[in-house]
Amino acid sequence: MARIRLGMVGGGKDAFIGAVHRIAARIDGEFELVAGALSSTPEKSRDSGEALGLDPARCYGSFEEMAEVESERPDGIEAVAIVTPNHVHGPAAAAFLKRRIHVICDKPLTATMAQTEALAAAIKASDALFILTHNYTGYPMIRQARDMIASGDLGGIRVVQVEYPQDWLTEAAETTGTNKQAEWRTDPERSGAGGSVGDIGSHAHNLACFVTGLAVEKLSADLQSFVPGRRVDDNAHILLRFQGGARGMLWCSQVAPGCENGLRLRVFGEKGGLEWAQEDPNYLWFTPFGEPKRLLTRRGAGANDAANAVSRTPGGHPEGYLEGFANIYAGAAQAIRAAQAGQRDPVLDLLPGLEAGLAGMRFIDACVRSSAQDAAWVTL
Repeated sequence: MARIRLGMVGGGKDAFIGAVHRIAARIDGEFELVAGALSSTPEKSRDSGEALGLDPARCYGSFEEMAEVESERPDGIEAVAIVTPNHVHGPAAAAFLKRRIHVICDKPLTATMAQTEALAAAIKASDALFILTHNYTGYPMIRQARDMIASGDLGGIRVVQVEYPQDWLTEAAETTGTNKQAEWRTDPERSGAGGSVGDIGSHAHNLACFVTGLAVEKLSADLQSFVPGRRVDDNAHILLRFQGGARGMLWCSQVAPGCENGLRLRVFGEKGGLEWAQEDPNYLWFTPFGEPKRLLTRRGAGANDAANAVSRTPGGHPEGYLEGFANIYAGAAQAIRAAQAGQRDPVLDLLPGLEAGLAGMRFIDACVRSSAQDAAWVTL
């Protein structure tokens, strides 16, 4: 089949996440990048497009121009990846959705709840797909953990522990003039009111909910801005109450020296527990109560169909971040092809979309509100 024609908003020169999206979209050969509004100025967008080998006529100065022109071309883009700072997600996605162009958007959904409401309305009014790249949901052993919990291997869930520490903002990197990521991620006008809770806490929250199948009902959050002058949080401790009575704790930090990308999830139920760490993602530890701990490995003897369905290489050959991201793109391609045929593919049940995005925004908003009230319990 012909590759799906893909555009990109953001992700120009030196943009880390844009390069990740392009690699992920290429891994399975399902997409071809043909157009882009890759930067905030026409000149930078053209330079970035030229470096990527795009047709200069399809390197646009704005996402509005790109959406309008591409929607009128007979060979126009069929899907667009939005990899901008958070405050651009909403208006950019809406511009393409109203022209029936499928959207693959980086998380979180938007920067503010007002933007979220506008984007939700645009998604519901369009027959195009909206997919949010919570990429950790694409890891094979995460898919296995979700399947095992849904199958009752742990029994009723009692405790959920999730953490995501990093150290890259331990100092005021946003003031150096050389770190664009730090500049916009610590600017509430572009990132939103949540700092670490929006950037990585939202990933931890999404992972806990995706794997357990449970939604957070209430939380108590204590947010800190340890670096002097920083306008958003860089560390957070959050107590969680899930539907059905399960309890949880979430810690996220970007000021934890020695921690690079320490996303870790532990889930404990009536019959057993599961443990997974993103920095060693091919392993899943399963402990039935009263029995020895068991190591389940990707493509190993204990891997199940849910994990094998999104594994590419034989066991013992590590897969990780890029492959997990690619699984989101592979699922998106499958769903887009089905939509083009007038069908709904069940793969959508495994892909984060509007509901996951809304849950993430409510989580961020609740954390900020709770912390402002001295860690009072608030309802999502």
